[in-house]
Amino acid sequence: MMNWQNIVFLLIGLWIGAIFHEYMHARIADRLGDHTARNAGRLTLNPIVHIDPIGTLILPIAILVIGRGAWPAFGYAKPVPVNPYLMKKPRRDMMLVALAGPTTNFMLAAAVTVVAMVVRLIANIQFGVSSGGRIVTTSGSAALGDLFLLLYMVAIINIFLGVFNLIPVPPLDGSHILEFFLPPHAREVYDSFSRYGFIVFFILIFVFGRYIFAWFEPLYSLMQQAIFGPLTSYLL
Repeated sequence: MMNWQNIVFLLIGLWIGAIFHEYMHARIADRLGDHTARNAGRLTLNPIVHIDPIGTLILPIAILVIGRGAWPAFGYAKPVPVNPYLMKKPRRDMMLVALAGPTTNFMLAAAVTVVAMVVRLIANIQFGVSSGGRIVTTSGSAALGDLFLLLYMVAIINIFLGVFNLIPVPPLDGSHILEFFLPPHAREVYDSFSRYGFIVFFILIFVFGRYIFAWFEPLYSLMQQAIFGPLTSYLL
């Protein structure tokens, strides 16, 4: 049975993570001398200017519906425009701009996890797992329980976004980071394959997505224990 609450919470986490991800690309590029994003009105946390119809809406909803809420939502906001040639050191600075996105996702996940852990302990809320596999509140406020579930989803999806974006496949951030460390000849060969990056990207998502998501299960379990504490069986 599809868990619509999980789907909504995952989408909220995705949109928060994707918007902050692109905002920090724009912010770091601006500090390094490239004001292209600022001039385009993208140096803002206003979600409207960052929405991409396919990456922010269609793709994540399709993944969640196909996976019946069991797969992490994946998507992306509209990429911010960056011109590395306006920076003092284009290769190095482009790498720093790329690194800013995943780093922001990891920082968001860490901050949300700490908040959830502290508030759970203060409110003395306990959780269990229903017969349908849903995390439910077994003691304490049900409303706060839903809030903590949302925080958990936000943390999980931001970890996933950060790690996935480090994969060195264009147009993901990892490709720009890897490019910085490649010698000139290898960089030219790598750049020649960048035109096929989107094809590889969608193959990763729709063909190998279930295997990629499975790699994150140990991390999900660890974060689940950190945020919710011990989970007991709870028939519902």
